[in-house]
Amino acid sequence: MTQLLNSLCTAVKAISTAVRKAGIAHLYGIAGSTNVTGDQVKKLDVLSNDLVINVLKSSFATCVLVSEEDKHAIIVEPEKRGKYVVCFDPLDGSSNIDCLVSIGTIFGIYRKISTGDPSEKDALQPGRNLVAAGYALYGSATMLVLAMANGVNCFMLDPAIGEFILVDRDVKIKKKGSIYSLNEGYTKDFHPAVAEYVQRKKLPPDNSAPYGARYVGSMVADVHRTLVYGGIFLYPANQKSPNGKLRLLYECNPMAYVIEKAGGLATTGKEAVLDIVPTDIHQRAPIILGSPEDVTEFLELYKKHAAK
Repeated sequence: MTQLLNSLCTAVKAISTAVRKAGIAHLYGIAGSTNVTGDQVKKLDVLSNDLVINVLKSSFATCVLVSEEDKHAIIVEPEKRGKYVVCFDPLDGSSNIDCLVSIGTIFGIYRKISTGDPSEKDALQPGRNLVAAGYALYGSATMLVLAMANGVNCFMLDPAIGEFILVDRDVKIKKKGSIYSLNEGYTKDFHPAVAEYVQRKKLPPDNSAPYGARYVGSMVADVHRTLVYGGIFLYPANQKSPNGKLRLLYECNPMAYVIEKAGGLATTGKEAVLDIVPTDIHQRAPIILGSPEDVTEFLELYKKHAAK
């Protein structure tokens, strides 16, 4: 595991450098294709994907890799195989690259569960089986957030020495926040529970202070803000995307794991995100995560509307 995490750190440093010099190196713009989930592939996406794959293979710790950018799972060559399965989004929020909005890398690490040769099935595990997960955020600084069984720790990349420095140990999310985060452009397609919840945040029935609205459109940035400041992040199912839009294995599960290890909650509305048993490596899921009291309030509304 130590070797695997060190390799991930190496990949993050390399991507961070590429992001910083992207304009000069002509890495902005579209690479001319779409990935398996229909997103336009940016040049930095391709570079980041290759970096992560090559570094993880060279760690001799992995056997199966699942990337947002690849249709099928990548089975590591026998001579380089280890016991871990890594699911990752090499560059989340890449639609924001050209306007310099914060982007990031998301990853989740599982142990191989089969006894034979590794296969795609080894990646089809519920999030409860994660042994580590986290994300790197390429913003005003590069931060690595790592969640393991013993909690969540944050590391900042010091560019002077090229190493990650522990800056926040055993991070805990606030019990209740004052910020809600979702794309209100889909308001007409919202589930009634989502619509009512958002309305309650804007116009609280008890005349308390309304919540602030913050939405970047880069999951890493929005979830990191939720972790730091508290509140709630919602990317629910709607009429256009009845199964949700974010991908379970390399977006929802890692973020849900981080938030739960920090004392928060992550749900689809019907069940905990980490309890979903995936059937496809690019499966989508709704996700609502954040401070426990905020998510609990949402769940109460969801159950009320489900009972109607």
